[in-house]
Amino acid sequence: MLRLPAGFDTLVTTDFTLEGVHFRREWHPADAVGHRCLTRGLSDIASMGGEPVAAFLSLAVPAEMEQRWIDDFFVGLHALAETFKIPLAGGDIAQSPRGIMADITVMGAVPKGQAIYRSGAKDGDRIFVTGELGGPVALLKQMFEDPEKKFRAKSYPAHFYPTPQVVVARYLRERELATSMIDISDGLSTDLAHICEESGVGAIVNRTAIPRASVGRHEVPLKDALHGGDEYQLLFTCPQGKRVPKVIAGVAVTHIGYITPDKGEVMLQEEGGYPTELVAGGWEHFTDKTPGKRKKK
Repeated sequence: MLRLPAGFDTLVTTDFTLEGVHFRREWHPADAVGHRCLTRGLSDIASMGGEPVAAFLSLAVPAEMEQRWIDDFFVGLHALAETFKIPLAGGDIAQSPRGIMADITVMGAVPKGQAIYRSGAKDGDRIFVTGELGGPVALLKQMFEDPEKKFRAKSYPAHFYPTPQVVVARYLRERELATSMIDISDGLSTDLAHICEESGVGAIVNRTAIPRASVGRHEVPLKDALHGGDEYQLLFTCPQGKRVPKVIAGVAVTHIGYITPDKGEVMLQEEGGYPTELVAGGWEHFTDKTPGKRKKK
């Protein structure tokens, strides 16, 4: 039984983490899988400006699963839960006929009337993103290209141990800076299209403004920053005239474009040229998920 604070609305989100889709045991340490599993739910709560309250986990594993893997999975999940002071309040454990399946449910709370939706963007609003983009999918491509190579998880935290931007979202909500918001789990191009669709607006994005991550010594390609996904950064819009800091709670915040009145039209401003259509090329369910082979809308 949970008692949510008086004067708050309840937020609920649920997300699967599936072996072979979201992780591979030969690539991802068990504690990273647990961390990423909870991150998916926490990031959804953050994207509406909410505070996480409790998590519930249903975990199915094969009969031959080593206990050590399960223990390490919970080490990663509990470590992140402790960071945000939320309990693992319940769930279920079952035997899976094939592969590991984890379903995380996270409950959150937001002051009544203060939830941030995807549908609030207005013509003239500026578009911002937190952090750097493209790192997780760029690393994933390297994994597919060299599946036998061992990547040190601690050296690539953006992929193995992503940070849900709960603190940044709280700052934006408390100062009424965000008119709309979403977390970048499906890719910048796709998630921006979601905001435009829900808000009935268009957008123009400055190609050179997009903050690109580096993997190793190399900056990721623009297409990875545009379409990569699995970021758990925030994409939000803010009215003209309101000041958005360049850094919030230690996280970089970058102005990348503007909302336009052209419903559903998302454009990419090329350097020294005319804008071109930015086709949503991020994650799509029930299509080939191999990096570089995603079906485009």
